Amino acid sequence: MRTPVLSLALFILCLAYNEDAISQTHKKENKRPNFIILLADDLGYGETGCYGQKIIRTPHIDKLADQGIRFTDFYSGSTVCAPSRCCLATGVNTGHAQIRDNLEIGKWEEYLGQAPLETNTFTLARMLKQAGYKTACLGKWGLGGPGSTGIPNEQGFDFFFGYLCQRHAHNHYPSYLWSNNKKFITGNPDFSAQQKLSGNPADPGAYKKYQGTSYAEELFTEEAVHFIKSHKDSAFFLMMSYTLPHLALQVPDSYLGKYSDLMNDKPYTGQMGYLPVFYPHATYAAMISALDEATGIILQALAENHLDSNTFVIFTSDNGATFSQGGADPDFFRSNSPFRGGKGSLYEGGIRVPFIASWPGKIKANQVCSIPYAFWDIMPTLAQLAHIDIPHEIDGISFAPVLFGAKNLPQHEFLYWEYSSKGGNQAIRAGNWKALRKDMIKEPMGKFELYDLSRDPGEKINVVNLHPEIILKMKEYSRKRTPSTRPEWNFLHN
Repeated sequence: MRTPVLSLALFILCLAYNEDAISQTHKKENKRPNFIILLADDLGYGETGCYGQKIIRTPHIDKLADQGIRFTDFYSGSTVCAPSRCCLATGVNTGHAQIRDNLEIGKWEEYLGQAPLETNTFTLARMLKQAGYKTACLGKWGLGGPGSTGIPNEQGFDFFFGYLCQRHAHNHYPSYLWSNNKKFITGNPDFSAQQKLSGNPADPGAYKKYQGTSYAEELFTEEAVHFIKSHKDSAFFLMMSYTLPHLALQVPDSYLGKYSDLMNDKPYTGQMGYLPVFYPHATYAAMISALDEATGIILQALAENHLDSNTFVIFTSDNGATFSQGGADPDFFRSNSPFRGGKGSLYEGGIRVPFIASWPGKIKANQVCSIPYAFWDIMPTLAQLAHIDIPHEIDGISFAPVLFGAKNLPQHEFLYWEYSSKGGNQAIRAGNWKALRKDMIKEPMGKFELYDLSRDPGEKINVVNLHPEIILKMKEYSRKRTPSTRPEWNFLHN
């Protein structure tokens, strides 16, 4: 029996203790808020204007931050896609999660999906659906392929439209998408997202074969607008799981004009995976601008349907920006600035993500919160806002009191991550202390690194030898994990 970070009883106690922080207007209306989560894919901490980006323009995302709360110390569930999404969906960290790493099921090119969630998993969508919400997921799933127990329709979503398999989502011009349990034919030609250029590298026309006519992200946004209009008279939960700016580098030409100053870059011909692209820097920036425009369209749909004042919107990313592959250049854009590492790493650059919460008229504008929270806190937060009890043990705590300016703000004793790839890794944050253990498959006891994030957010100075008492506490926290049912994820020996 694991020891959860927050038991059901403690959660209910915290909810009651902070009930005075929920606005009287909200309680008197007795109308449950709508929820929208805008989840980017591999968007780095420093890739939007409100988080310091100087090259890529994101006016709609920046406006969302201006009218709500920008969190400076928010963390994803993991450093790669599937486990991060599992933590968001289930309210637990990777020390207790069903999915703890990316794991392909079936042959590589058949898009059969990743390791699936188990039947009747208590998910965020299931919780809200049972409370009467209409639920939809649009975009990338990655928690179970076709016919598995993990598909969205088996995990609490009334409607799904998008990619079931993460590898399928590497192509932003797919020949098909899934609409619930049926294939939706897009009209795009069928081509692999992993190939090298065949043709003259200096000829822009040689790269046109890696585009189509239907851009998946635009299809998702169209479905979102339709969903909002169709459910304006009922409470809804909309999960917008965009695949931007995940590789491959692909974007409609109409977005490139914003970045003509970046078009003097050297073409990428596919030598480091994914698809060739003639303007890699401009294309990457344009993909984030496409994400920003999609955000603006959804916010406009809320306003046009008079739903903005009763809709709680979250914007975030599933992990840090990717490393230098497929034409991506995180150093050029300072994508994970000011942190060390990126996607695939448990340093801050791999797991600290942009996180914005907005609710016009309910949440005070232009706020900044520096309290550490993580993806597993989203479930209890939405539960508190919707006045729902959580009948299961979870690791999350509700940050709803932060939204309404409560004096007694809930905080974690510690945050925990584990990641089996790259030799086995573990990370713990307690207060401003951050501990890591790496390559634990070869070295089961693991060598700790320790950083004081208040003085060293870039994790450059390892002070492990100066604070043995902190390491003893971190070891204690690390033992609160439970073994996975999958042996390949049980690299830890505590």
